[in-house]
Amino acid sequence: MRLQLLSDLHLETEAFAPEPAPGADVLVLAGDIDSRWDALDAYRGWPVPVLFVAGNHEFDRRELSAAWPALRTRCARAGITLLECESLCITDSRGLRVRFVATTRWCDFDLFGAAGRERAMRAAGYFMRLMQATHAGRPFDAALMREASLACRRWLEAELRRPQGDWDATVVITHFAPSARSADPRYGTQPTTASFCNADDDLLPHAELWIHGHLHCRQDYRIRTPDGHETRIVANARGHSRKGEADGFDGLKCFDVQARE
Repeated sequence: MRLQLLSDLHLETEAFAPEPAPGADVLVLAGDIDSRWDALDAYRGWPVPVLFVAGNHEFDRRELSAAWPALRTRCARAGITLLECESLCITDSRGLRVRFVATTRWCDFDLFGAAGRERAMRAAGYFMRLMQATHAGRPFDAALMREASLACRRWLEAELRRPQGDWDATVVITHFAPSARSADPRYGTQPTTASFCNADDDLLPHAELWIHGHLHCRQDYRIRTPDGHETRIVANARGHSRKGEADGFDGLKCFDVQARE
């Protein structure tokens, strides 16, 4: 199965016209497409299924409890499948059955361990103020994001540890990155990196491919377990052109999924 991957387009301020990639079986939108949601209409009538995991900026200046159902309705009108703590199996034209396991995941600020959590949460204050979201009438601050993140983690772990079912390969889609290995080299191990990456390295071996966004840099690396299983982690974020982050971005790039050996 060939996957076209787009994330962090930020079409609320950026100019980018998505095009279907030749040969792609599925388009994956890994979040931060458009904080206004207007650009979601660009995927109406897309020639292959479109799977969408929301990013943090999809909730800018919104009340989360109301935004989730509204975003799901908006996506349905555009023919987009929004996935949040949900799995979906798709069979390609060659008969490969791929299970997509998807959640925003948010961040739990434990990237540097429990000892670094408080400092990471303080550093996240800047991003939370930019987001200006609420949840149940309360500011969606670092503490509430951590709660949401841990709920996502519980679901994700339970789903990935399910016994093998009627699928040949597993693809995880999260907006937030699953490992410090995905950290933007511009910022490295600064406390703010815990606002972008989670320490989900223990879950990586349960997937053939793990897709994420959020960091405005491209990533493509692999981890191998002692028993020889290999997981590929990829991100194809565009980012902000004014910062040079879009330089070299290939919106038609595809990633292959193969059956677990």
